[in-house]
Amino acid sequence: MSDKRRVLIAALGIFVCYFYFGIIQEKITRGRYGDELQEDGTRGERFTFALALVGVQCICNWLFSKALLTVNPQSQDTTPKMYYASSALTYLLAMISSNMALRWVAYPMQVVAKSAKPIPVMLLGVMFGRKSYTLQKYFFVLLIVIGVVMFMFKEGKSNNSPLEQEGLGQLLLIMSLTMDGLLGAIQERMRQHSSPSGQHMMLAMNGWSSLFLVPALLITGEGIEFTAFAIKYPQMLAHLATLALAGALGQLFIFMMVSSYGALACSVVTTTRKFFTVLCSVLLFGNNLSSRQWLGTILVFTGLFADMFYGKKGAPNGKSPQKLKNKSETEEILK
Repeated sequence: MSDKRRVLIAALGIFVCYFYFGIIQEKITRGRYGDELQEDGTRGERFTFALALVGVQCICNWLFSKALLTVNPQSQDTTPKMYYASSALTYLLAMISSNMALRWVAYPMQVVAKSAKPIPVMLLGVMFGRKSYTLQKYFFVLLIVIGVVMFMFKEGKSNNSPLEQEGLGQLLLIMSLTMDGLLGAIQERMRQHSSPSGQHMMLAMNGWSSLFLVPALLITGEGIEFTAFAIKYPQMLAHLATLALAGALGQLFIFMMVSSYGALACSVVTTTRKFFTVLCSVLLFGNNLSSRQWLGTILVFTGLFADMFYGKKGAPNGKSPQKLKNKSETEEILK
């Protein structure tokens, strides 16, 4: 198979898998199951099991990465377990906060807010990593900050709004972004120490995450509640299976894209996918955006694309971008 064909297949795979992933995720977290009348006058029950949702994804990703390493064995991973345990904890907190936020904010807001990952990564890099950045880099990140603020700011709240606790959802998104920044700092040290492959990092992080989640599900009782909910509404299991499959296949296509054509092309595809996920969410789920929010969305993705194309021309601390490893870039994309 030619390189151009591999790149095209990988790009279409990433777009389709994660595009569908976003739609199914919103269907699960914002939809309703059954037609029972609730106390608030609405019909159907909401899926509120954030821990279980993340747990299903972690276990499926672990099985998928295990299968990859079985088919294509690699050299032994020498990364200290403490790195993986700490990175798994921050990864879990970021994922859980992000999924919980969907109970109070619309999916487009979550997508745009999570697109602001360069902000905490840059701040924590300056504060703890002794890194420096060019003025160009700061300008691109400033565009992202302004766009996110414009998108999330509300002039006033309506009493009839279904998102009455939107402030709590925004707080959870801020926590998720903070954990993303900490995760990036830990992974940077991990790469400097032993430079593990993407498959090894994926296997270990999802394995540790699953170990953390199992006792949490038992202690909180969410595991039992989730099981009862699944028995009561078996159609939800089909949604979860589709979500897990789309996520796992999406990661496979990401590895194909990076190995065939590099991380830049992959970043362009994944960022484009996020923008069209927002559009699809608006069209399918009625998440109407104001003119200000559309302008904020455009600023966020303009800053992201500009940073991808021009932000790495002047690498911080005088380091050449050519020294970046494909493995490291892969993990940045998968965050």
